[in-house]
Amino acid sequence: MQLLSSLSRAFVSFTEPHAEQHVAGNHWCHFLVVMCNYLFRRLPPAILIRILSYLDASTLLSISHVSKLLYQLANDNVLWNKIYIAEFGRNEKLKPQRMDELLLKMATAEVKDHAVGYWKRLYFRTAAECDMNKWKRHLGLISCHTGLPSQTERVLRNLHVTWELTVSDRSGHENTHELSWARFSESCVTLCWTGGGCLPNYQRISTLQVHGVRRIALNCPGLKKPGWRSLVVKLDMQTLTKSVQVLGQDRLVELKLPQPGVSIGVWRDQCSVAFVMFTLHFHRLVERSIQGSPVCPYVEPTVRPPFDDIDPEYGLHGYRLHLVLHDTVCEIMSGSFPQLFCRRTQICDGLIQLTAIRRTDLSQHTPLSGSITLPWMCEALQGAVKNCCIMSMTLLDEFKKPFWSVCSPVSMTPEKTSTSYDYDGEHFLIHYEDTDGQVKMKLIWMEEKQKFFLVSLVVYVTVCKVNKHFSRDY
Repeated sequence: MQLLSSLSRAFVSFTEPHAEQHVAGNHWCHFLVVMCNYLFRRLPPAILIRILSYLDASTLLSISHVSKLLYQLANDNVLWNKIYIAEFGRNEKLKPQRMDELLLKMATAEVKDHAVGYWKRLYFRTAAECDMNKWKRHLGLISCHTGLPSQTERVLRNLHVTWELTVSDRSGHENTHELSWARFSESCVTLCWTGGGCLPNYQRISTLQVHGVRRIALNCPGLKKPGWRSLVVKLDMQTLTKSVQVLGQDRLVELKLPQPGVSIGVWRDQCSVAFVMFTLHFHRLVERSIQGSPVCPYVEPTVRPPFDDIDPEYGLHGYRLHLVLHDTVCEIMSGSFPQLFCRRTQICDGLIQLTAIRRTDLSQHTPLSGSITLPWMCEALQGAVKNCCIMSMTLLDEFKKPFWSVCSPVSMTPEKTSTSYDYDGEHFLIHYEDTDGQVKMKLIWMEEKQKFFLVSLVVYVTVCKVNKHFSRDY
């Protein structure tokens, strides 16, 4: 028994450099790995299984990357069943003698009947669930300003969640790219993947997919940890080519908006992609990033508010708006606007109008703390697209639940027809629109104060969305 344990530790010490991919240029370590593999191929499988049984989950995972033989042995159900019981079978822990007996008998029929790798997958799935339960209570801490979980960033980081971009070209070739950088703001996260010559030409992109990837925390330096991929966004570029909006440009890139929340920087006078940027709203972001499948996104459960047949304007009042304007570096403006409403007589063109800032009420007008620009970074190059920023909007219903969530880059355009007797400056308009509604913001540039002032903010929600949510027929 002591000999097997010593042999196991020696093998780990020899194979870890190889598993961590540090053997390049280290011929001695490589020689030891080759010799160990040669010796282990000559040992009976029962002896090999016994040797590997002394390893923990992290080491067993590392060794599985050394050779095909060790990969097959390291997936053995008996090994992972032992690890699973030792880690999670708190009430059914077996004594060491019983463990040895389990290994000698090659486990029970129940363990053997499962497909190879079953207990390994079950171990990591259970580890992920235990970790999620630990952090689930933090998602119940709701911010009184945004109406969203206040610990979203903390939970995502502690669950080791990252995001990957998969790009398919028109020939069917796929490439998956690691995240270049991420920026968390008050109610959303901005994700960016830079080209570096690896992304196909803009015209040849067929689909873009963003997957949330949750890695299991294991002590395996140099190796990718086991993880689960959850589809967050899938974009069919071929159907959107004609409707792509150009947000703006600087001297290096042109910023395109295929659909809300997705922006692509294309090198000017070229077709190559500089960067791809996604903005994801915090609403259900943890669930969307870890609870979907690799091919299907997470489906939000439908929770309808209680029906009210007494209030004739049920669903038209009690709204609260939280709006943030920011770029990839800093916040430009943040504000909460409670008690928004719309009369039935004010419903027009299938839209319900909720006014947060009135043009005629000077006390509501809000100064912005920065300029409207969208900085970008791509390897050694950087720039800033003028008259662009990111808008993150959360509309809560009267039950303080998210009713409509938006996070997308938006552009600011001059509004030459507007006049003002209260301000002397240029007028601008930010207009966002999707299938659920619209957001209109009017701004004025005050030259003497070198600031923008937000003088009008109106949210329009489609009647269809309100009727579906509140079971009404407006």
